[in-house]
Amino acid sequence: MDVSPVTARSDAIVIGAGFFGLRIALYLREELGLARVTVIEAESTAMERASYVNQARVHHGYHYPRSILTAYRSRVSSRAWSDEHSPALYTSFRHFYAIASTFSKVNARQFETFCERIGAPLSEVRPPQQAWFSPGHIEKAWEVEEFAFDARVLRTLMLDRVARAGGVEILHNRRVARIESSGSVVSITTADGDVYCAPLAISSVYASTNELHRSAGLPLIPLQLEITEMALVRVPDQLRNAAITVMDGPFFSLMPFPARGLHTLSHVRYTPHARWFDSAEAPDPRPIASRVDLAAQPSNFRPMIADARRYVPSLADLEYVDSVTEVKAVLRLSDASDSRPILVRNDAGIDGYYYVLGAKIDNVDDVLEELSHALVQHGRGVKTEVRQ
Repeated sequence: MDVSPVTARSDAIVIGAGFFGLRIALYLREELGLARVTVIEAESTAMERASYVNQARVHHGYHYPRSILTAYRSRVSSRAWSDEHSPALYTSFRHFYAIASTFSKVNARQFETFCERIGAPLSEVRPPQQAWFSPGHIEKAWEVEEFAFDARVLRTLMLDRVARAGGVEILHNRRVARIESSGSVVSITTADGDVYCAPLAISSVYASTNELHRSAGLPLIPLQLEITEMALVRVPDQLRNAAITVMDGPFFSLMPFPARGLHTLSHVRYTPHARWFDSAEAPDPRPIASRVDLAAQPSNFRPMIADARRYVPSLADLEYVDSVTEVKAVLRLSDASDSRPILVRNDAGIDGYYYVLGAKIDNVDDVLEELSHALVQHGRGVKTEVRQ
Protein backbone atom coordinates (compact mmCIF):
# COMPACT_ATOMS: atom_id res chain seq x y z
CA MET A 1 0.00 0.00 0.00
CA ASP A 2 1.32 3.43 -0.95
CA VAL A 3 1.95 5.54 2.17
CA SER A 4 3.98 8.25 0.46
CA PRO A 5 3.49 11.78 1.79
CA VAL A 6 0.72 13.79 0.16
CA THR A 7 1.08 17.28 -1.26
CA ALA A 8 -2.27 18.97 -1.91
CA ARG A 9 -3.32 22.51 -2.81
CA SER A 10 -6.53 24.34 -2.02
CA ASP A 11 -7.83 27.90 -1.78
CA ALA A 12 -7.86 27.90 2.02
CA ILE A 13 -6.99 25.62 4.91
CA VAL A 14 -8.84 25.55 8.23
CA ILE A 15 -7.17 23.80 11.15
CA GLY A 16 -9.77 22.34 13.51
CA ALA A 17 -13.17 20.78 12.77
CA GLY A 18 -14.98 22.02 15.84
CA PHE A 19 -18.06 24.19 15.44
CA PHE A 20 -16.00 27.33 14.83
CA GLY A 21 -13.72 25.59 12.34
CA LEU A 22 -16.63 24.21 10.32
CA ARG A 23 -18.48 27.53 10.39
CA ILE A 24 -15.35 29.35 9.20
CA ALA A 25 -14.92 26.80 6.40
CA LEU A 26 -18.54 27.35 5.34
CA TYR A 27 -18.04 31.10 5.45
CA LEU A 28 -15.03 30.81 3.14
CA ARG A 29 -16.96 28.56 0.75
CA GLU A 30 -20.46 30.07 0.83
CA GLU A 31 -19.82 33.78 1.36
CA LEU A 32 -16.35 34.29 -0.08
CA GLY A 33 -16.84 31.81 -2.90
CA LEU A 34 -13.55 29.94 -2.47
CA ALA A 35 -13.71 26.82 -4.62
CA ARG A 36 -11.78 24.42 -2.41
CA VAL A 37 -11.43 24.56 1.37
CA THR A 38 -9.52 21.90 3.29
CA VAL A 39 -10.27 21.30 6.98
CA ILE A 40 -7.56 19.48 8.95
CA GLU A 41 -8.72 17.82 12.18
CA ALA A 42 -6.61 15.95 14.75
CA GLU A 43 -9.53 13.87 16.06
CA SER A 44 -11.38 11.07 14.28
CA THR A 45 -14.71 12.94 14.45
CA ALA A 46 -15.78 16.54 13.95
CA MET A 47 -17.19 18.61 16.82
CA GLU A 48 -16.32 16.00 19.42
CA ARG A 49 -14.34 18.01 21.95
CA ALA A 50 -15.19 21.50 23.25
CA SER A 51 -18.12 21.79 20.81
CA TYR A 52 -19.70 18.85 22.63
CA VAL A 53 -18.31 19.10 26.16
CA ASN A 54 -19.82 22.30 27.53
CA GLN A 55 -22.95 23.51 29.28
CA ALA A 56 -24.88 23.56 25.98
CA ARG A 57 -26.04 27.06 26.92
CA VAL A 58 -27.05 29.60 24.28
CA HIS A 59 -26.10 32.72 26.19
CA HIS A 60 -28.60 35.58 26.31
CA GLY A 61 -26.35 37.83 28.40
CA TYR A 62 -27.47 36.96 31.94
CA HIS A 63 -24.27 35.09 32.72
CA TYR A 64 -21.93 38.09 32.54
CA PRO A 65 -23.00 40.85 34.96
CA ARG A 66 -19.37 41.92 35.39
CA SER A 67 -18.75 42.37 31.67
CA ILE A 68 -21.40 44.57 30.08
CA LEU A 69 -19.85 44.27 26.61
CA THR A 70 -19.78 40.46 26.68
CA ALA A 71 -23.36 40.41 27.98
CA TYR A 72 -24.66 42.83 25.36
CA ARG A 73 -22.93 41.02 22.51
CA SER A 74 -24.41 37.76 23.80
CA ARG A 75 -27.91 39.14 23.51
CA VAL A 76 -27.28 40.38 19.98
CA SER A 77 -25.45 37.31 18.68
CA SER A 78 -27.68 34.71 20.33
CA ARG A 79 -30.68 35.81 18.28
CA ALA A 80 -28.88 35.34 14.98
CA TRP A 81 -27.32 32.07 16.14
CA SER A 82 -30.68 30.69 17.23
CA ASP A 83 -32.28 31.58 13.89
CA GLU A 84 -29.46 29.99 11.88
CA HIS A 85 -29.31 26.79 13.95
CA SER A 86 -32.92 26.54 15.10
CA PRO A 87 -33.24 22.74 14.62
CA ALA A 88 -30.53 22.28 17.27
CA LEU A 89 -32.18 24.67 19.72
CA TYR A 90 -33.69 23.14 22.86
CA THR A 91 -36.37 25.28 24.48
CA SER A 92 -38.52 22.77 26.42
CA PHE A 93 -37.52 24.00 29.87
CA ARG A 94 -37.83 26.98 32.19
CA HIS A 95 -34.64 28.74 33.22
CA PHE A 96 -34.15 30.31 36.65
CA TYR A 97 -31.33 32.60 37.74
CA ALA A 98 -30.69 33.36 41.41
CA ILE A 99 -28.33 35.57 43.39
CA ALA A 100 -26.73 34.09 46.48
CA SER A 101 -27.14 35.97 49.76
CA THR A 102 -23.44 35.84 50.60
CA PHE A 103 -20.16 35.66 48.68
CA SER A 104 -21.79 36.89 45.46
CA LYS A 105 -19.88 39.48 43.45
CA VAL A 106 -23.15 41.24 42.59
CA ASN A 107 -26.30 41.63 44.65
CA ALA A 108 -29.89 41.30 43.48
CA ARG A 109 -30.40 44.99 42.78
CA GLN A 110 -27.15 45.20 40.82
CA PHE A 111 -28.19 42.17 38.77
CA GLU A 112 -31.56 43.71 38.00
CA THR A 113 -29.90 47.00 36.95
CA PHE A 114 -27.45 45.09 34.76
CA CYS A 115 -30.31 43.24 33.04
CA GLU A 116 -32.14 46.52 32.44
CA ARG A 117 -29.02 47.96 30.79
CA ILE A 118 -28.65 45.10 28.32
CA GLY A 119 -32.38 44.73 27.71
CA ALA A 120 -32.64 41.28 29.28
CA PRO A 121 -36.12 40.67 30.76
CA LEU A 122 -36.59 39.17 34.23
CA SER A 123 -39.70 37.72 35.84
CA GLU A 124 -39.78 37.17 39.58
CA VAL A 125 -40.10 33.54 40.55
CA ARG A 126 -43.50 32.60 41.93
CA PRO A 127 -44.70 29.56 43.86
CA PRO A 128 -44.11 26.68 43.56
CA GLN A 129 -40.66 27.38 42.07
CA GLN A 130 -39.90 29.97 44.76
CA ALA A 131 -39.97 27.13 47.27
CA TRP A 132 -37.07 25.43 45.46
CA PHE A 133 -34.63 28.06 46.71
CA SER A 134 -33.31 28.13 50.27
CA PRO A 135 -34.29 31.51 51.77
CA GLY A 136 -31.20 31.48 53.96
CA HIS A 137 -28.85 31.22 51.00
CA ILE A 138 -30.65 32.89 48.07
CA GLU A 139 -31.32 36.63 48.08
CA LYS A 140 -33.62 36.61 45.05
CA ALA A 141 -34.50 34.47 42.02
CA TRP A 142 -36.01 35.21 38.61
CA GLU A 143 -37.24 33.31 35.58
CA VAL A 144 -35.49 34.22 32.33
CA GLU A 145 -35.58 33.18 28.68
CA GLU A 146 -32.34 31.39 27.87
CA PHE A 147 -32.06 28.19 25.87
CA ALA A 148 -29.80 25.20 25.33
CA PHE A 149 -28.63 23.40 22.21
CA ASP A 150 -28.28 19.76 21.27
CA ALA A 151 -24.64 19.26 20.31
CA ARG A 152 -25.35 16.10 18.32
CA VAL A 153 -28.11 17.74 16.29
CA LEU A 154 -25.84 20.74 15.74
CA ARG A 155 -23.07 18.50 14.41
CA THR A 156 -25.48 16.84 11.98
CA LEU A 157 -26.67 20.26 10.80
CA MET A 158 -23.12 21.45 10.22
CA LEU A 159 -21.96 18.33 8.40
CA ASP A 160 -25.08 18.33 6.22
CA ARG A 161 -24.45 21.95 5.37
CA VAL A 162 -20.82 21.18 4.51
CA ALA A 163 -21.96 18.38 2.21
CA ARG A 164 -24.49 20.63 0.47
CA ALA A 165 -21.98 23.44 0.03
CA GLY A 166 -19.51 21.20 -1.77
CA GLY A 167 -15.86 22.12 -2.08
CA VAL A 168 -15.14 21.59 1.64
CA GLU A 169 -13.05 18.52 2.49
CA ILE A 170 -12.62 17.43 6.12
CA LEU A 171 -9.49 15.38 6.81
CA HIS A 172 -9.48 13.54 10.14
CA ASN A 173 -6.63 12.14 12.23
CA ARG A 174 -4.19 14.76 10.93
CA ARG A 175 -2.06 16.50 13.54
CA VAL A 176 -0.29 19.66 12.36
CA ALA A 177 3.47 19.69 12.93
CA ARG A 178 4.63 22.78 11.03
CA ILE A 179 3.18 25.96 9.57
CA GLU A 180 5.40 27.81 7.10
CA SER A 181 5.08 30.30 4.27
CA SER A 182 6.83 30.78 0.98
CA GLY A 183 5.85 33.89 -0.90
CA SER A 184 2.06 33.98 -1.02
CA VAL A 185 1.57 30.33 -0.03
CA VAL A 186 1.08 28.88 3.47
CA SER A 187 2.28 25.29 3.89
CA ILE A 188 0.82 23.04 6.59
CA THR A 189 2.83 19.89 7.31
CA THR A 190 1.24 17.11 9.36
CA ALA A 191 2.95 14.70 11.71
CA ASP A 192 2.72 12.06 8.95
CA GLY A 193 4.63 14.29 6.54
CA ASP A 194 1.70 15.31 4.35
CA VAL A 195 1.83 18.89 3.09
CA TYR A 196 -1.23 21.07 2.39
CA CYS A 197 -0.76 24.42 0.67
CA ALA A 198 -3.03 27.43 0.23
CA PRO A 199 -2.79 31.22 0.10
CA LEU A 200 -4.84 31.37 3.32
CA ALA A 201 -4.76 29.27 6.51
CA ILE A 202 -6.90 29.78 9.62
CA SER A 203 -6.53 27.82 12.85
CA SER A 204 -9.48 27.41 15.21
CA VAL A 205 -8.27 24.84 17.72
CA TYR A 206 -9.39 26.56 20.95
CA ALA A 207 -7.44 25.20 23.93
CA SER A 208 -4.83 23.67 21.61
CA THR A 209 -3.83 27.04 20.13
CA ASN A 210 -0.56 27.31 22.05
CA GLU A 211 0.16 23.61 21.61
CA LEU A 212 -0.19 24.12 17.86
CA HIS A 213 1.97 27.26 17.91
CA ARG A 214 4.59 25.60 20.08
CA SER A 215 4.95 22.62 17.75
CA ALA A 216 4.99 24.91 14.70
CA GLY A 217 7.54 27.31 16.21
CA LEU A 218 5.09 30.23 16.35
CA PRO A 219 4.57 32.80 19.14
CA LEU A 220 2.41 31.80 22.11
CA ILE A 221 -0.58 33.82 23.29
CA PRO A 222 -1.44 34.41 26.97
CA LEU A 223 -3.99 31.72 27.90
CA GLN A 224 -5.54 30.41 31.07
CA LEU A 225 -6.25 26.71 30.65
CA GLU A 226 -8.45 24.53 32.84
CA ILE A 227 -9.39 20.87 32.92
CA THR A 228 -13.14 21.15 33.49
CA GLU A 229 -15.78 18.58 34.40
CA MET A 230 -19.46 18.61 33.56
CA ALA A 231 -21.22 16.06 35.78
CA LEU A 232 -24.10 14.39 33.94
CA VAL A 233 -27.09 13.78 36.18
CA ARG A 234 -30.72 12.68 36.24
CA VAL A 235 -32.89 15.19 38.03
CA PRO A 236 -35.99 14.69 40.19
CA ASP A 237 -39.31 15.05 38.39
CA GLN A 238 -39.95 18.62 39.53
CA LEU A 239 -36.67 19.77 37.91
CA ARG A 240 -36.92 17.73 34.71
CA ASN A 241 -37.91 20.72 32.60
CA ALA A 242 -35.88 23.32 34.46
CA ALA A 243 -32.46 24.91 34.55
CA ILE A 244 -31.00 26.73 37.55
CA THR A 245 -28.03 29.11 37.60
CA VAL A 246 -26.87 30.64 40.89
CA MET A 247 -24.76 33.78 40.43
CA ASP A 248 -22.21 35.39 40.73
CA GLY A 249 -19.26 33.74 42.39
CA PRO A 250 -18.37 30.26 43.68
CA PHE A 251 -21.76 28.76 42.83
CA PHE A 252 -23.28 26.36 40.30
CA SER A 253 -25.42 25.74 37.23
CA LEU A 254 -27.83 22.94 36.40
CA MET A 255 -28.50 22.86 32.65
CA PRO A 256 -30.24 20.45 30.28
CA PHE A 257 -27.78 18.45 28.17
CA PRO A 258 -30.02 17.45 25.27
CA ALA A 259 -27.40 15.32 23.51
CA ARG A 260 -27.69 12.78 26.32
CA GLY A 261 -31.20 13.49 27.64
CA LEU A 262 -29.63 14.45 30.99
CA HIS A 263 -28.58 17.60 32.84
CA THR A 264 -25.11 18.95 33.48
CA LEU A 265 -24.13 20.05 36.96
CA SER A 266 -21.18 22.41 37.04
CA HIS A 267 -19.68 24.37 39.91
CA VAL A 268 -17.35 27.36 39.74
CA ARG A 269 -15.16 25.91 42.49
CA TYR A 270 -15.25 22.18 41.67
CA THR A 271 -15.69 22.00 37.89
CA PRO A 272 -12.02 22.99 37.34
CA HIS A 273 -9.74 20.08 38.22
CA ALA A 274 -6.54 21.89 37.27
CA ARG A 275 -5.64 25.37 36.11
CA TRP A 276 -2.47 26.68 34.52
CA PHE A 277 -1.24 29.63 32.51
CA ASP A 278 0.72 29.50 29.29
CA SER A 279 2.31 32.46 27.54
CA ALA A 280 5.51 33.53 25.82
CA GLU A 281 6.65 35.20 29.05
CA ALA A 282 5.81 32.21 31.28
CA PRO A 283 5.51 29.12 29.09
CA ASP A 284 3.92 25.95 30.45
CA PRO A 285 4.36 23.26 27.80
CA ARG A 286 2.15 20.58 29.33
CA PRO A 287 0.21 18.88 26.51
CA ILE A 288 -3.54 19.19 26.06
CA ALA A 289 -4.94 15.94 27.42
CA SER A 290 -6.47 13.41 25.05
CA ARG A 291 -10.12 12.41 25.28
CA VAL A 292 -9.05 9.09 26.79
CA ASP A 293 -6.99 10.76 29.52
CA LEU A 294 -9.73 13.26 30.27
CA ALA A 295 -12.29 10.46 30.61
CA ALA A 296 -10.09 8.88 33.29
CA GLN A 297 -10.30 11.97 35.53
CA PRO A 298 -12.02 11.28 38.88
CA SER A 299 -15.30 13.11 39.37
CA ASN A 300 -15.91 16.07 41.68
CA PHE A 301 -19.64 15.40 41.73
CA ARG A 302 -19.79 14.82 45.50
CA PRO A 303 -18.41 18.23 46.52
CA MET A 304 -20.46 19.86 43.75
CA ILE A 305 -23.71 18.48 45.05
CA ALA A 306 -22.78 18.97 48.70
CA ASP A 307 -22.53 22.71 48.07
CA ALA A 308 -25.35 23.09 45.52
CA ARG A 309 -27.96 21.45 47.77
CA ARG A 310 -27.54 24.28 50.30
CA TYR A 311 -29.09 26.66 47.75
CA VAL A 312 -31.62 24.26 46.19
CA PRO A 313 -32.31 21.45 48.70
CA SER A 314 -34.08 19.19 46.19
CA LEU A 315 -30.77 18.79 44.34
CA ALA A 316 -29.91 16.24 46.98
CA ASP A 317 -32.02 13.84 44.88
CA LEU A 318 -29.85 14.17 41.75
CA GLU A 319 -28.63 10.85 40.38
CA TYR A 320 -25.06 10.93 39.09
CA VAL A 321 -24.62 9.12 35.73
CA ASP A 322 -21.14 10.04 34.53
CA SER A 323 -19.09 13.06 33.49
CA VAL A 324 -17.72 14.73 30.39
CA THR A 325 -14.40 16.51 30.78
CA GLU A 326 -12.53 18.91 28.54
CA VAL A 327 -9.79 21.54 28.53
CA LYS A 328 -11.20 25.06 28.57
CA ALA A 329 -9.27 28.14 27.45
CA VAL A 330 -9.80 31.84 28.07
CA LEU A 331 -7.57 34.80 27.43
CA ARG A 332 -5.54 35.60 30.53
CA LEU A 333 -6.96 39.11 30.76
CA SER A 334 -10.52 37.72 31.04
CA ASP A 335 -10.08 36.00 34.38
CA ALA A 336 -10.85 38.95 36.65
CA SER A 337 -13.77 40.44 34.70
CA ASP A 338 -15.26 37.13 33.51
CA SER A 339 -15.42 38.68 30.03
CA ARG A 340 -15.24 36.47 26.94
CA PRO A 341 -13.61 38.47 24.16
CA ILE A 342 -12.93 36.83 20.82
CA LEU A 343 -9.50 36.76 19.23
CA VAL A 344 -8.77 37.01 15.49
CA ARG A 345 -5.08 37.66 14.80
CA ASN A 346 -2.45 37.24 12.11
CA ASP A 347 0.60 38.33 14.07
CA ALA A 348 2.38 34.96 14.22
CA GLY A 349 4.96 35.99 11.64
CA ILE A 350 3.48 33.98 8.75
CA ASP A 351 1.82 35.97 6.01
CA GLY A 352 -1.59 34.47 5.27
CA TYR A 353 -1.93 32.60 8.57
CA TYR A 354 -4.67 33.67 11.02
CA TYR A 355 -5.62 32.18 14.36
CA VAL A 356 -8.99 32.43 16.03
CA LEU A 357 -10.10 31.93 19.62
CA GLY A 358 -13.87 31.91 20.04
CA ALA A 359 -15.33 32.43 23.48
CA LYS A 360 -18.84 30.97 23.29
CA ILE A 361 -20.50 28.90 20.60
CA ASP A 362 -23.11 31.59 19.94
CA ASN A 363 -20.63 34.40 19.23
CA VAL A 364 -19.44 32.84 15.99
CA ASP A 365 -20.89 35.72 13.94
CA ASP A 366 -18.63 38.13 15.83
CA VAL A 367 -15.66 35.95 14.86
CA LEU A 368 -16.74 35.89 11.21
CA GLU A 369 -17.17 39.66 11.17
CA GLU A 370 -13.72 40.24 12.63
CA LEU A 371 -12.24 37.69 10.27
CA SER A 372 -13.83 39.34 7.25
CA HIS A 373 -12.38 42.71 8.25
CA ALA A 374 -8.94 41.17 8.71
CA LEU A 375 -9.05 39.41 5.35
CA VAL A 376 -10.17 42.54 3.53
CA GLN A 377 -7.45 44.57 5.22
CA HIS A 378 -4.76 42.12 4.19
CA GLY A 379 -6.27 41.09 0.85
CA ARG A 380 -5.78 37.38 1.41
CA GLY A 381 -7.38 35.38 -1.40
CA VAL A 382 -10.89 36.79 -1.01
CA LYS A 383 -13.38 38.32 -3.40
CA THR A 384 -14.65 41.89 -3.38
CA GLU A 385 -18.07 40.94 -1.99
CA VAL A 386 -16.71 40.08 1.46
CA ARG A 387 -19.25 41.04 4.13
CA GLN A 388 -18.27 44.30 5.82
